[in-house]
Amino acid sequence: MLTALCIAIEPLEAHRCEPYGWLLGNPVRTDGDAPAFVSPASDFWREHLFDTGTDGKTEILWVVYRNRNAEIASLELHRLTQQAIVPLTAPVVHIVATSLEDGEPDLASLRAFEIPVGKGLCMRPNIWHATRVINSEATCLMLTRPSTTYDLVVHLKTGAPACESVVRSIDRRTLELGTS
Repeated sequence: MLTALCIAIEPLEAHRCEPYGWLLGNPVRTDGDAPAFVSPASDFWREHLFDTGTDGKTEILWVVYRNRNAEIASLELHRLTQQAIVPLTAPVVHIVATSLEDGEPDLASLRAFEIPVGKGLCMRPNIWHATRVINSEATCLMLTRPSTTYDLVVHLKTGAPACESVVRSIDRRTLELGTS
C-alpha cells in the first residue's frame, strides 16, 4: 500500500502530464494546421513550438543521468523557459510538481512519469522537477535556454544565488520502483 510519502511511477500519457507540460513523441497527424509530411522515405511533423520566454534562445543540451536513488529530497524549477527532456539511450523517471501561488512546490501535485526512449516531456515554466534512472545511466537530449543553463551551472558550482532557476529541499518522498 502506498503512503503519502511514496510516489508511484506512472506511464507517460498526454492526459496524465497535461498540468506539467506536453507529451512529446505523438504519432504523425496530417489532418491539422501544423506542418506535416508523410512519404515512403520519411515522415516529419511539428510536435511542439518550444517557448524559451522573452528574448530567449533555444539550447540543445546533452544530459547523462546516473542517479538511481529512489529518495527524492529536492526539486528544481526554471522560471523563464519550457524545458524538454527526451531519453535517447534508456528510460528515465521524471518527477514533476506544479507551483503553489507563493511559488513553492505543490507536493500534493507530485507525480513521477517513466519516459521511454523515443518519447519525451516538455515542461511548462515553473514546474518543479527531478530525474532518476532505474537500471542504467541514460543519455537525454534536452531543450532549454542557454542563460538558464549558465545560471544553474554557476549556482551548482559556486553556491551563488540563481536567478532563472530554483533548487528547493522538500520533505523526502520515495519512488515506488517497479509500479509502472
